Amino acid sequence: MSTTDKKTFATINPATEQEIKTYTYMTTEVALKAVEDCHKAYLEWRMTPIEERAKIIKAIGKELDNQKDKLAALMTEEMGKLLKQGYQEIELCAGICEFTGTEGINYLKDEERELAEGGKGIVSYSPIGVIYGIQPWNFPSYQVIRYSIANLMAGNGVLLKHAKNVTGSALLLQEIYEAAGLPKGLFKALIIDHDQSDDIIAHELVRGVTLTGSSEAGRIIAEKSGAVLKKTVLELGSNDAYLVLDDADVALAAKTCVQGRVYNNGETCVSAKRFIVTEKVYDQFRDAFIEGMKAIVTGDPTDKSSKMGPLARKDLRKTLHEQVEKSVQKGATISLGGEIPEGKGYYYPATVLENVTPGQPAYDDELFGPVASLIKAKDNEDAMRIANDSQFGLGGGIFSKDENKAIELARKHFNTGMININSFGLARPNMPFGGIKNSGYGREHGGFGIREFVNTKAIFVPKKK
Repeated sequence: MSTTDKKTFATINPATEQEIKTYTYMTTEVALKAVEDCHKAYLEWRMTPIEERAKIIKAIGKELDNQKDKLAALMTEEMGKLLKQGYQEIELCAGICEFTGTEGINYLKDEERELAEGGKGIVSYSPIGVIYGIQPWNFPSYQVIRYSIANLMAGNGVLLKHAKNVTGSALLLQEIYEAAGLPKGLFKALIIDHDQSDDIIAHELVRGVTLTGSSEAGRIIAEKSGAVLKKTVLELGSNDAYLVLDDADVALAAKTCVQGRVYNNGETCVSAKRFIVTEKVYDQFRDAFIEGMKAIVTGDPTDKSSKMGPLARKDLRKTLHEQVEKSVQKGATISLGGEIPEGKGYYYPATVLENVTPGQPAYDDELFGPVASLIKAKDNEDAMRIANDSQFGLGGGIFSKDENKAIELARKHFNTGMININSFGLARPNMPFGGIKNSGYGREHGGFGIREFVNTKAIFVPKKK
């Protein structure tokens, strides 16, 4: 892109299809200057005592709470999440700040080890520089908090390329960070296009790249980052399987699985998507699940009576509907929903597909919206086989009255990064977050993310004579 060319884009309210605001892409000079400024701020920040860094991290959490009304409303306006779920997202973000500011000190302090030949070894965790994050729109605050807070606590600088439809949220988060006392330039939201983003990845002062997005995007970013020897952390898509075993509490399973499928309008990488139910309880679960999905009221995300808002963009709805249609063409049947409603807004109804088999998008791919795939298994063993028959491995769940058995299955047999037992949940600040296979690599949260982009130094001190 020419350094003098100025392109603009508008953010659109998905519930009304009305324009919210127009933004101008940064020139390349401005974007590259932001990298240099971030690096300069990092050089001072890395020398700031960790206790002082922790105070500012906790202050960011408090400032998020102070501005929660403004931020929640903006997230709803930009991407259509239910207003109450925006407040829940901010509460999670504040919790991450509190956990990181409190426990991060322990994860970053030096460790001493005895050496076999005598003397001692010191393991030290040092920041490495500017970390570049490319983030999606579905959790406009959480996706940013998840990688930035850990890296700021570690002493790194942070750059953000957010999805353009949530640009306002990105800029507000920058304001919140600085209002909490974070030095200017240390965290910067870049309004740039894909070509400029490639320039940021290649910049010599950028030392790590983290992406949350599709598997396809992950491959592209990993290749570009690997070409310039930059470490990456990738949190990619999934089609999480929730198993309902022979001895499950079916009523609990159905209620929980409905929640897991429609939360955040069904636009969550780690939401429940495939429901693998043993033959013994399939009919009972199916009936209860469909009744639960029928009760989902789709409407204005600011209305308290709404249970689900619109999809974030028109093109996303089109893609989802095409996946449904292609699945039906290949043998799936629609038991509920499956039609684009008339009227304003990018709404899509709670939808249930049955007769889902390999070769259909509903079985093989990620459906990013409120479409549930019901799959019948012969027995518990077959259910686990189907669950693992996936290119993805981010999250999942197991429903069984035998909790110990469910834990054993999760520990030894479920090939995914996160498993819920008799429950559905998103992220927890004190537990690792991430996946395997085409769902990416690396971990965030729980103290694990804070060590992803640090220099783990080995210092050897000989035995005194």
